[in-house]
Amino acid sequence: MPLLSPFRLAKLPQLMSVALLSCALVVPAAHAAGKKDDKKPVAAASAKKAGAKESAGKTKVVAEAKGGKAGKSEKAGKADKAEKTAKGGKADKAVAAGKHGGKTTVAKAERAERAERSSSRKHLAKAGTAAGGAALAAAAVAAPIEPARQSYGQMAGLHAVTDPLDLQSSVAYVVDQDTHEVLLRKNDQAVLPIASLTKLMTGLLIAQAHLPMDEMITITQDDVDTEKHSSSRLRVGTTLSRSEMMHLALMSSENRAAHALGRTYPGGLSQFVQMMNAKARQLGMKDTRYVEPTGLSSSNQSSARDLALLVGVAHGEPLMREYSTSPGYEVAVGRRTLQFNNTNRLVKSDNWDIGLQKTGYISEAGRCLVMQAQVSGRKLIMVFLDSAGKFSRIADAERVRHWVEGMGPTASNVIAQRIRG
Repeated sequence: MPLLSPFRLAKLPQLMSVALLSCALVVPAAHAAGKKDDKKPVAAASAKKAGAKESAGKTKVVAEAKGGKAGKSEKAGKADKAEKTAKGGKADKAVAAGKHGGKTTVAKAERAERAERSSSRKHLAKAGTAAGGAALAAAAVAAPIEPARQSYGQMAGLHAVTDPLDLQSSVAYVVDQDTHEVLLRKNDQAVLPIASLTKLMTGLLIAQAHLPMDEMITITQDDVDTEKHSSSRLRVGTTLSRSEMMHLALMSSENRAAHALGRTYPGGLSQFVQMMNAKARQLGMKDTRYVEPTGLSSSNQSSARDLALLVGVAHGEPLMREYSTSPGYEVAVGRRTLQFNNTNRLVKSDNWDIGLQKTGYISEAGRCLVMQAQVSGRKLIMVFLDSAGKFSRIADAERVRHWVEGMGPTASNVIAQRIRG
Protein backbone atom coordinates (compact mmCIF):
# COMPACT_ATOMS: atom_id res chain seq x y z
CA MET A 1 0.00 0.00 0.00
CA PRO A 2 1.44 3.29 -0.92
CA LEU A 3 1.87 5.79 1.83
CA LEU A 4 -0.33 8.88 1.96
CA SER A 5 1.26 12.00 0.75
CA PRO A 6 2.12 14.67 3.24
CA PHE A 7 -0.59 16.90 1.67
CA ARG A 8 -3.31 14.30 2.26
CA LEU A 9 -2.11 13.73 5.78
CA ALA A 10 -2.35 17.39 6.42
CA LYS A 11 -5.94 17.50 5.10
CA LEU A 12 -7.15 14.39 6.98
CA PRO A 13 -8.08 16.15 10.20
CA GLN A 14 -10.16 18.66 8.26
CA LEU A 15 -12.01 15.93 6.35
CA MET A 16 -12.81 14.11 9.55
CA SER A 17 -14.17 17.28 11.08
CA VAL A 18 -16.45 17.89 8.11
CA ALA A 19 -17.73 14.32 8.26
CA LEU A 20 -18.49 14.58 11.96
CA LEU A 21 -20.25 17.93 11.41
CA SER A 22 -22.43 16.42 8.65
CA CYS A 23 -23.49 13.59 10.91
CA ALA A 24 -24.37 16.03 13.63
CA LEU A 25 -26.57 18.00 11.25
CA VAL A 26 -28.29 15.00 9.62
CA VAL A 27 -29.48 13.36 12.84
CA PRO A 28 -31.39 16.38 14.23
CA ALA A 29 -32.89 17.05 10.80
CA ALA A 30 -34.14 13.47 10.52
CA HIS A 31 -35.47 13.67 14.05
CA ALA A 32 -37.28 16.90 13.25
CA ALA A 33 -38.70 15.41 10.07
CA GLY A 34 -39.98 12.48 12.05
CA LYS A 35 -41.71 14.83 14.47
CA LYS A 36 -43.25 16.74 11.55
CA ASP A 37 -44.58 13.55 9.98
CA ASP A 38 -45.96 12.52 13.35
CA LYS A 39 -47.87 15.81 13.58
CA LYS A 40 -49.55 15.39 10.19
CA PRO A 41 -51.96 12.57 11.22
CA VAL A 42 -52.87 14.51 14.36
CA ALA A 43 -53.67 17.64 12.35
CA ALA A 44 -55.69 15.59 9.84
CA ALA A 45 -57.64 13.97 12.67
CA SER A 46 -58.34 17.38 14.20
CA ALA A 47 -59.56 18.74 10.88
CA LYS A 48 -61.74 15.65 10.36
CA LYS A 49 -63.15 16.06 13.86
CA ALA A 50 -63.93 19.73 13.21
CA GLY A 51 -65.59 18.77 9.94
CA ALA A 52 -67.73 16.21 11.74
CA LYS A 53 -68.78 18.82 14.29
CA GLU A 54 -69.61 21.22 11.48
CA SER A 55 -71.65 18.53 9.70
CA ALA A 56 -73.44 17.66 12.91
CA GLY A 57 -74.21 21.34 13.45
CA LYS A 58 -75.66 21.61 9.95
CA THR A 59 -77.69 18.48 10.42
CA LYS A 60 -79.09 19.78 13.67
CA VAL A 61 -80.12 23.13 12.17
CA VAL A 62 -81.70 21.47 9.13
CA ALA A 63 -83.56 19.03 11.36
CA GLU A 64 -84.89 21.92 13.45
CA ALA A 65 -85.95 23.69 10.27
CA LYS A 66 -87.81 20.59 9.12
CA GLY A 67 -89.54 20.44 12.47
CA GLY A 68 -91.08 23.83 11.80
CA LYS A 69 -89.73 25.32 15.04
CA ALA A 70 -89.64 29.05 15.66
CA GLY A 71 -86.47 31.01 15.22
CA LYS A 72 -85.36 29.52 11.92
CA SER A 73 -83.53 32.70 10.97
CA GLU A 74 -81.72 32.76 14.30
CA LYS A 75 -80.64 29.13 13.96
CA ALA A 76 -79.63 29.71 10.36
CA GLY A 77 -77.51 32.62 11.56
CA LYS A 78 -75.87 30.34 14.14
CA ALA A 79 -75.24 27.82 11.42
CA ASP A 80 -73.53 30.49 9.31
CA LYS A 81 -71.45 31.48 12.30
CA ALA A 82 -70.50 27.88 12.91
CA GLU A 83 -69.57 27.51 9.28
CA LYS A 84 -67.37 30.60 9.46
CA THR A 85 -65.67 29.33 12.59
CA ALA A 86 -65.12 25.86 11.19
CA LYS A 87 -63.89 27.25 7.93
CA GLY A 88 -61.67 29.78 9.62
CA GLY A 89 -58.98 27.16 9.87
CA LYS A 90 -59.26 26.51 6.14
CA ALA A 91 -59.04 30.22 5.42
CA ASP A 92 -56.04 30.57 7.68
CA LYS A 93 -54.33 27.70 5.89
CA ALA A 94 -55.16 29.27 2.57
CA VAL A 95 -53.66 32.57 3.76
CA ALA A 96 -50.57 30.76 4.98
CA ALA A 97 -50.27 29.05 1.66
CA GLY A 98 -50.87 32.36 -0.05
CA LYS A 99 -47.81 33.80 1.63
CA HIS A 100 -45.80 31.34 -0.41
CA GLY A 101 -48.10 30.79 -3.39
CA GLY A 102 -49.36 34.34 -3.99
CA LYS A 103 -52.65 36.21 -3.69
CA THR A 104 -54.42 33.94 -6.24
CA THR A 105 -54.66 31.10 -3.74
CA VAL A 106 -56.22 33.36 -1.12
CA ALA A 107 -58.80 34.68 -3.57
CA LYS A 108 -59.76 31.16 -4.61
CA ALA A 109 -60.20 30.12 -0.98
CA GLU A 110 -62.44 33.11 -0.25
CA ARG A 111 -64.56 32.47 -3.33
CA ALA A 112 -64.92 28.81 -2.41
CA GLU A 113 -65.96 29.77 1.12
CA ARG A 114 -68.58 32.23 -0.09
CA ALA A 115 -69.97 29.72 -2.58
CA GLU A 116 -70.24 27.02 0.08
CA ARG A 117 -71.91 29.40 2.53
CA SER A 118 -74.44 30.45 -0.11
CA SER A 119 -75.17 26.84 -0.96
CA SER A 120 -75.69 26.06 2.71
CA ARG A 121 -78.13 28.94 3.13
CA LYS A 122 -80.12 27.87 0.08
CA HIS A 123 -80.27 24.35 1.44
CA LEU A 124 -81.56 25.57 4.80
CA ALA A 125 -84.13 27.86 3.17
CA LYS A 126 -85.35 25.06 0.93
CA ALA A 127 -85.61 22.72 3.89
CA GLY A 128 -87.53 25.33 5.88
CA THR A 129 -89.94 25.95 3.00
CA ALA A 130 -90.52 22.26 2.50
CA ALA A 131 -91.03 21.80 6.20
CA GLY A 132 -93.48 24.70 6.29
CA GLY A 133 -95.45 23.24 3.37
CA ALA A 134 -95.50 19.87 5.03
CA ALA A 135 -96.69 21.46 8.26
CA LEU A 136 -99.51 23.26 6.46
CA ALA A 137 -100.53 20.08 4.68
CA ALA A 138 -100.47 18.17 7.95
CA ALA A 139 -102.55 20.89 9.62
CA ALA A 140 -105.08 20.77 6.79
CA VAL A 141 -105.40 17.02 7.12
CA ALA A 142 -105.64 17.19 10.89
CA ALA A 143 -108.22 20.03 10.86
CA PRO A 144 -111.70 18.65 11.58
CA ILE A 145 -114.31 19.01 8.83
CA GLU A 146 -117.34 20.76 10.22
CA PRO A 147 -120.44 18.71 9.44
CA ALA A 148 -123.47 20.32 7.82
CA ARG A 149 -125.74 21.83 10.43
CA GLN A 150 -128.91 19.82 10.93
CA SER A 151 -132.34 21.38 11.09
CA TYR A 152 -134.56 20.97 14.12
CA GLY A 153 -136.71 18.56 12.14
CA GLN A 154 -133.74 16.40 11.24
CA MET A 155 -132.55 16.31 14.83
CA ALA A 156 -136.04 15.31 15.92
CA GLY A 157 -136.13 12.47 13.37
CA LEU A 158 -139.12 13.88 11.50
CA HIS A 159 -137.65 12.96 8.12
CA ALA A 160 -137.94 9.29 9.03
CA VAL A 161 -141.74 9.58 8.76
CA THR A 162 -142.89 8.37 5.34
CA ASP A 163 -145.91 9.29 3.25
CA PRO A 164 -147.49 7.96 0.03
CA LEU A 165 -146.33 10.99 -2.00
CA ASP A 166 -142.72 10.55 -0.94
CA LEU A 167 -142.44 14.19 0.08
CA GLN A 168 -139.03 15.61 0.95
CA SER A 169 -140.48 18.00 3.52
CA SER A 170 -140.58 16.58 7.02
CA VAL A 171 -143.80 18.54 7.70
CA ALA A 172 -146.68 18.93 5.25
CA TYR A 173 -150.26 20.09 5.56
CA VAL A 174 -152.84 20.59 2.79
CA VAL A 175 -156.34 21.81 3.59
CA ASP A 176 -159.32 22.93 1.51
CA GLN A 177 -159.80 26.61 2.27
CA ASP A 178 -163.57 26.54 1.80
CA THR A 179 -164.55 23.21 3.37
CA HIS A 180 -161.63 23.01 5.86
CA GLU A 181 -161.16 19.40 4.77
CA VAL A 182 -157.65 18.22 5.47
CA LEU A 183 -156.33 16.41 2.41
CA LEU A 184 -152.82 15.74 3.66
CA ARG A 185 -151.06 15.87 6.97
CA LYS A 186 -147.56 14.85 7.91
CA ASN A 187 -146.10 15.80 11.29
CA ASP A 188 -148.50 18.75 11.27
CA GLN A 189 -148.35 19.10 15.05
CA ALA A 190 -144.55 19.55 15.14
CA VAL A 191 -143.43 22.99 16.33
CA LEU A 192 -140.39 24.14 14.34
CA PRO A 193 -138.55 27.34 13.38
CA ILE A 194 -140.38 29.02 10.50
CA ALA A 195 -137.70 31.35 9.12
CA SER A 196 -139.09 34.05 6.78
CA LEU A 197 -142.62 32.71 6.96
CA THR A 198 -142.55 35.10 9.92
CA LYS A 199 -142.91 37.96 7.44
CA LEU A 200 -146.51 36.94 6.76
CA MET A 201 -147.42 38.08 10.26
CA THR A 202 -145.26 41.20 9.85
CA GLY A 203 -147.07 42.11 6.62
CA LEU A 204 -150.48 41.29 8.05
CA LEU A 205 -150.02 43.69 10.98
CA ILE A 206 -148.85 46.48 8.68
CA ALA A 207 -151.74 45.89 6.29
CA GLN A 208 -154.31 45.96 9.09
CA ALA A 209 -152.79 48.91 10.97
CA HIS A 210 -153.87 51.36 8.24
CA LEU A 211 -150.63 53.30 8.55
CA PRO A 212 -149.74 55.80 5.78
CA MET A 213 -148.19 53.58 3.11
CA ASP A 214 -146.46 56.51 1.42
CA GLU A 215 -144.57 57.47 4.58
CA MET A 216 -140.82 57.30 3.94
CA ILE A 217 -138.73 54.91 6.05
CA THR A 218 -134.94 54.94 6.22
CA ILE A 219 -132.80 51.84 6.78
CA THR A 220 -130.59 52.31 9.86
CA GLN A 221 -127.83 50.33 11.51
CA ASP A 222 -130.48 48.81 13.78
CA ASP A 223 -131.91 46.99 10.75
CA VAL A 224 -128.62 45.23 9.94
CA ASP A 225 -128.74 41.49 10.62
CA THR A 226 -126.68 40.57 13.68
CA GLU A 227 -128.32 37.13 14.00
CA LYS A 228 -127.13 35.41 10.80
CA HIS A 229 -125.04 38.26 9.35
CA SER A 230 -126.94 38.03 6.08
CA SER A 231 -126.35 40.58 3.34
CA SER A 232 -128.84 43.05 1.88
CA ARG A 233 -129.04 45.29 -1.15
CA LEU A 234 -130.72 47.93 0.99
CA ARG A 235 -127.76 49.80 2.40
CA VAL A 236 -127.87 51.78 5.60
CA GLY A 237 -129.31 55.17 4.66
CA THR A 238 -131.63 53.82 1.95
CA THR A 239 -135.02 55.51 2.10
CA LEU A 240 -138.17 53.89 0.69
CA SER A 241 -141.87 54.21 1.33
CA ARG A 242 -143.63 51.87 3.76
CA SER A 243 -145.42 50.33 0.77
CA GLU A 244 -142.11 49.58 -0.96
CA MET A 245 -140.64 48.12 2.22
CA MET A 246 -143.64 45.85 2.65
CA HIS A 247 -143.51 44.81 -1.00
CA LEU A 248 -139.84 43.80 -0.78
CA ALA A 249 -140.34 42.01 2.54
CA LEU A 250 -143.14 39.80 1.20
CA MET A 251 -141.90 39.24 -2.35
CA SER A 252 -138.11 39.07 -1.98
CA SER A 253 -137.98 38.29 1.73
CA GLU A 254 -135.92 41.42 2.37
CA ASN A 255 -134.83 41.23 6.01
CA ARG A 256 -133.87 44.87 6.51
CA ALA A 257 -137.17 45.99 5.02
CA ALA A 258 -139.13 43.72 7.38
CA HIS A 259 -137.12 44.88 10.38
CA ALA A 260 -137.62 48.53 9.44
CA LEU A 261 -141.39 47.94 9.25
CA GLY A 262 -141.40 46.60 12.79
CA ARG A 263 -139.02 49.26 14.11
CA THR A 264 -141.13 52.15 12.77
CA TYR A 265 -144.41 50.68 14.02
CA PRO A 266 -146.15 52.90 16.60
CA GLY A 267 -144.56 52.06 19.94
CA GLY A 268 -141.37 50.69 18.43
CA LEU A 269 -140.01 47.20 17.78
CA SER A 270 -140.83 45.69 21.17
CA GLN A 271 -144.44 46.83 20.84
CA PHE A 272 -144.58 45.36 17.34
CA VAL A 273 -143.37 41.95 18.53
CA GLN A 274 -145.99 42.00 21.28
CA MET A 275 -148.62 42.72 18.65
CA MET A 276 -147.37 39.79 16.56
CA ASN A 277 -147.88 37.38 19.45
CA ALA A 278 -151.22 38.92 20.38
CA LYS A 279 -152.45 38.49 16.81
CA ALA A 280 -151.32 34.86 16.81
CA ARG A 281 -153.37 34.18 19.95
CA GLN A 282 -156.35 35.99 18.42
CA LEU A 283 -156.20 33.72 15.34
CA GLY A 284 -155.97 30.58 17.48
CA MET A 285 -152.31 29.92 16.66
CA LYS A 286 -151.58 28.13 19.93
CA ASP A 287 -148.20 26.73 18.90
CA THR A 288 -146.76 30.02 17.61
CA ARG A 289 -144.22 32.37 19.15
CA TYR A 290 -142.44 35.39 17.68
CA VAL A 291 -139.37 37.24 18.97
CA GLU A 292 -138.60 39.48 15.97
CA PRO A 293 -140.21 40.43 12.61
CA THR A 294 -137.82 38.89 10.05
CA GLY A 295 -137.55 35.18 10.84
CA LEU A 296 -133.77 35.19 11.16
CA SER A 297 -134.13 33.97 14.73
CA SER A 298 -134.79 30.26 15.21
CA SER A 299 -136.92 31.23 18.23
CA ASN A 300 -139.69 32.24 15.83
CA GLN A 301 -141.60 28.95 15.81
CA SER A 302 -144.95 27.56 14.74
CA SER A 303 -146.76 24.45 13.51
CA ALA A 304 -148.17 23.64 10.07
CA ARG A 305 -151.75 23.93 11.32
CA ASP A 306 -151.10 27.36 12.83
CA LEU A 307 -149.50 28.56 9.62
CA ALA A 308 -152.48 27.38 7.59
CA LEU A 309 -154.68 29.60 9.76
CA LEU A 310 -152.37 32.56 9.15
CA VAL A 311 -152.35 31.99 5.37
CA GLY A 312 -156.14 31.93 5.30
CA VAL A 313 -156.39 35.28 7.11
CA ALA A 314 -153.54 36.93 5.19
CA HIS A 315 -155.14 35.89 1.90
CA GLY A 316 -158.04 38.15 2.78
CA GLU A 317 -155.83 41.27 2.57
CA PRO A 318 -155.46 42.63 -1.00
CA LEU A 319 -151.96 44.04 -0.38
CA MET A 320 -150.78 40.68 0.96
CA ARG A 321 -152.01 38.92 -2.16
CA GLU A 322 -150.56 41.50 -4.53
CA TYR A 323 -147.16 41.96 -2.93
CA SER A 324 -146.43 38.30 -2.19
CA THR A 325 -147.24 37.05 -5.70
CA SER A 326 -145.73 39.74 -7.94
CA PRO A 327 -142.91 38.19 -10.05
CA GLY A 328 -140.60 41.22 -9.75
CA TYR A 329 -140.39 44.78 -8.52
CA GLU A 330 -138.14 47.79 -9.15
CA VAL A 331 -137.27 50.45 -6.60
CA ALA A 332 -135.33 53.68 -7.08
CA VAL A 333 -132.49 54.07 -4.59
CA GLY A 334 -130.87 57.44 -5.16
CA ARG A 335 -129.65 57.45 -8.75
CA ARG A 336 -129.85 53.68 -8.99
CA THR A 337 -132.76 51.43 -9.85
CA LEU A 338 -132.72 48.04 -8.13
CA GLN A 339 -134.54 45.04 -9.57
CA PHE A 340 -135.91 42.53 -7.05
CA ASN A 341 -137.44 39.15 -7.92
CA ASN A 342 -139.81 36.77 -6.20
CA THR A 343 -138.18 34.02 -4.15
CA ASN A 344 -140.82 31.54 -5.37
CA ARG A 345 -140.43 30.73 -9.06
CA LEU A 346 -143.86 29.07 -9.17
CA VAL A 347 -145.52 32.51 -9.38
CA LYS A 348 -144.23 32.70 -12.99
CA SER A 349 -145.53 29.26 -13.93
CA ASP A 350 -148.61 28.92 -16.16
CA ASN A 351 -149.46 25.69 -14.33
CA TRP A 352 -150.17 27.51 -11.08
CA ASP A 353 -152.85 29.94 -9.92
CA ILE A 354 -151.34 31.26 -6.69
CA GLY A 355 -153.25 33.71 -4.53
CA LEU A 356 -150.63 34.15 -1.77
CA GLN A 357 -147.26 32.65 -1.02
CA LYS A 358 -144.17 32.99 1.15
CA THR A 359 -140.86 31.16 1.27
CA GLY A 360 -138.39 30.86 4.11
CA TYR A 361 -135.01 29.43 4.97
CA ILE A 362 -132.52 29.31 7.80
CA SER A 363 -130.45 26.24 8.61
CA GLU A 364 -132.50 25.49 11.73
CA ALA A 365 -135.76 25.55 9.78
CA GLY A 366 -134.74 24.01 6.47
CA ARG A 367 -136.56 25.09 3.29
CA CYS A 368 -140.12 26.25 3.96
CA LEU A 369 -143.07 27.23 1.75
CA VAL A 370 -146.69 28.24 2.30
CA MET A 371 -149.19 28.93 -0.49
CA GLN A 372 -152.80 29.57 -1.23
CA ALA A 373 -153.54 28.23 -4.72
CA GLN A 374 -156.39 26.96 -6.83
CA VAL A 375 -155.93 23.38 -8.04
CA SER A 376 -158.65 21.60 -10.04
CA GLY A 377 -161.18 24.23 -9.01
CA ARG A 378 -160.38 23.88 -5.29
CA LYS A 379 -158.85 26.59 -3.13
CA LEU A 380 -156.09 24.88 -1.24
CA ILE A 381 -153.74 26.05 1.49
CA MET A 382 -150.42 24.20 1.41
CA VAL A 383 -147.74 24.22 4.09
CA PHE A 384 -144.31 22.59 3.65
CA LEU A 385 -141.72 22.85 6.42
CA ASP A 386 -138.19 21.60 6.85
CA SER A 387 -137.56 20.47 3.29
CA ALA A 388 -134.08 19.05 2.89
CA GLY A 389 -133.07 20.15 -0.63
CA LYS A 390 -132.89 23.55 -2.28
CA PHE A 391 -135.69 22.79 -4.76
CA SER A 392 -137.46 20.02 -2.87
CA ARG A 393 -140.17 22.27 -1.42
CA ILE A 394 -141.12 23.27 -4.98
CA ALA A 395 -141.07 19.63 -6.03
CA ASP A 396 -143.32 18.74 -3.08
CA ALA A 397 -145.82 21.38 -4.14
CA GLU A 398 -145.80 19.94 -7.66
CA ARG A 399 -146.38 16.44 -6.28
CA VAL A 400 -149.40 17.64 -4.33
CA ARG A 401 -150.79 19.51 -7.33
CA HIS A 402 -150.52 16.44 -9.59
CA TRP A 403 -152.05 14.28 -6.88
CA VAL A 404 -155.03 16.62 -6.40
CA GLU A 405 -155.49 16.98 -10.15
CA GLY A 406 -155.58 13.20 -10.38
CA MET A 407 -158.25 13.12 -7.70
CA GLY A 408 -160.60 15.47 -9.50
CA PRO A 409 -162.87 18.07 -7.92
CA THR A 410 -165.27 15.45 -6.55
CA ALA A 411 -162.70 13.31 -4.76
CA SER A 412 -164.17 11.27 -1.96
CA ASN A 413 -163.03 11.35 1.64
CA VAL A 414 -161.89 7.74 1.25
CA ILE A 415 -159.27 8.74 -1.30
CA ALA A 416 -158.20 11.74 0.77
CA GLN A 417 -157.93 9.54 3.84
CA ARG A 418 -155.20 7.47 2.18
CA ILE A 419 -152.78 10.35 2.25
CA ARG A 420 -153.33 11.35 5.84
CA GLY A 421 -150.43 10.46 8.09
